[in-house]
Amino acid sequence: ILTMLFNFNFYSSLLLIFFVHALVYAMLLLIRGIQNQNTSDKCLSFFLFLCGCYITPWMVGFAGWYENQPYRDFLFYFPFQHLFCIGPIIFFYTQSLLNPSFQFTKKEAIHFIPSILYLSYAIFIFVYDKFILKEYYFLADGTDRDFDTWYQFTGFISMLIYFAASLRYYHLYQKIIVQLTSNAEEVLFRWVRNFLFAFLSMQILQVFFYFLMKIIHFRNQYMGSWWYFFSFSLIFYYIAIRGYANSIEAKVRFKLNLLENKEGILLEDGEEENEEVSSIIKEEIIEIETFAEQTNVIENALILEWKPKILHLLETEKVYQNPELSLTQVAKLLRTNPSLISKVVNQGFQQNFNDFVNFYRIEAIKQKIAQGEHQKQTLLGIAYTCGFNSKATFNRAFKKITGYAPKDYISSKN
Repeated sequence: ILTMLFNFNFYSSLLLIFFVHALVYAMLLLIRGIQNQNTSDKCLSFFLFLCGCYITPWMVGFAGWYENQPYRDFLFYFPFQHLFCIGPIIFFYTQSLLNPSFQFTKKEAIHFIPSILYLSYAIFIFVYDKFILKEYYFLADGTDRDFDTWYQFTGFISMLIYFAASLRYYHLYQKIIVQLTSNAEEVLFRWVRNFLFAFLSMQILQVFFYFLMKIIHFRNQYMGSWWYFFSFSLIFYYIAIRGYANSIEAKVRFKLNLLENKEGILLEDGEEENEEVSSIIKEEIIEIETFAEQTNVIENALILEWKPKILHLLETEKVYQNPELSLTQVAKLLRTNPSLISKVVNQGFQQNFNDFVNFYRIEAIKQKIAQGEHQKQTLLGIAYTCGFNSKATFNRAFKKITGYAPKDYISSKN
């Protein structure tokens, strides 16, 4: 009976636990991603799989693989650390979480060319040593090519570049979402921020342990490095749990240019009522500058024309009661394009769309409080009626607009 070598000890067993969980969560996310056609789940699944592969050499190394054949050759020739692959995956994961219009196309596949080239390099080494020379040549020095300085350094730089791109994408998303939705607080996706912070922590840990190893001379450098991989495992385990539990889905479709922060291209969100409006919305460019930054000023005549129409929607038709009211929906109701509405709100009312709608929600709440409605139902119930769908968002918006917490405001009126 053939049995696989694995010496269970403190070091190998602890990493084995994280390795197994990485594969389990990766499989669960992949299944859910396929069933729901969810790109973000698929991306996170691949990321966790790569994390499991990343710690494998240290896990099986302490299990005795480097001291025994054929396990030693398998570790040396098989590329476990796909450093050029991790960066693009976290970038695509960020985009797929924030933007439902994100699709993986041939354009995105270009980002994996360095990873494919390195994989080809690993295959060439294996073929040349095992089948052409039939002796060690590339591995004659007895070291794993995955840990070559050039590969570790360029892989680290690659991950930092894609981290910076992901952070910029999230920053631009934060700027544009308050111009496009009335529930920006709910769709700011704190999980994306936490994920990026966790990924940055992985990189900081790598630098920290690199210099620590230079300063403190461990008798066994391999054992010293184990603590980095253990810390790395704790972080990706957190990402696995929180990422799998994340249930918030983005609904606003848009396009961003990472090299230009002055505009975003808004796409349609949901079914369109007619093709004419649909084509207008698809092609329209939305300024994501704040009203204080805007340089593309529209004519006063347009502001005077459209302000009453927008006010009619808010004050008479009370569209603010829709908790997911978006700029696109307002444009549809007024049979115009989102860009015009965005500029009128920003320049005509000196507010972004999110604050503009929340102002009317708060005014409606204040009116109900004045009528004594807070004595008949809870404040949260009133807030839900007026268009809020989150207690935290309601409290923040109320404090921002009135300067009081809701209960303090009521006390001040008594």
